[in-house]
Amino acid sequence: MNRFYRVIYTIIAPFIRLFFPHKVVGLENLPEGGALLCANHVSGWDPFLIAIALPVDSRLTVMAKDQLFRIPVVGWLLKKAGIFPVKRGGNDLTAMKTAIRALNDGCRLLVFPEGTRVDTEGGGEAKGGVAVMAARTQTPMVPVYCGGKHKFLRRTTIVFGEPYSPSVAGRRPTVDENRQAAGEILRRIYELGEVDGWK
Repeated sequence: MNRFYRVIYTIIAPFIRLFFPHKVVGLENLPEGGALLCANHVSGWDPFLIAIALPVDSRLTVMAKDQLFRIPVVGWLLKKAGIFPVKRGGNDLTAMKTAIRALNDGCRLLVFPEGTRVDTEGGGEAKGGVAVMAARTQTPMVPVYCGGKHKFLRRTTIVFGEPYSPSVAGRRPTVDENRQAAGEILRRIYELGEVDGWK
């Protein structure tokens, strides 16, 4: 367990819960061991809300855009918390290897399949890389829906869906199969948007 992550979690959790009141649904769907948490991405607060929704000992790590790591102090804090960078717009082999290693080590890896912030369903397409990581590590993908745009004191719901492991015809998935699997996990993510934990 990353001690620095535990300290940061303990400090920011009360503030997140106070300023972004939320209900968590479906934690029982999380499998034991490694899992690829695949979430929609509408706000910079998404990673914080999802992290706080999980127990502190969940062994969570996050793949974040590399621009954040260039910001003084912020980059240092992210690295200390076990978060690692990914270059958007191309194949980042270093990030892929880091992600695969984390999943093989039994971590829960949070990724945003659309690769960037998307305001509404259908505003972006899922990248095939998320399916590649799942296939290479034999790790289930868990769809996560994180409310709408997060504004101070506005209620939201965070939903963890049932694990999804795509089936493939051959020994390894084809490019088309990876694309289809990525599209399916995205569909499952937005399907969870119908759940309202406040009712």
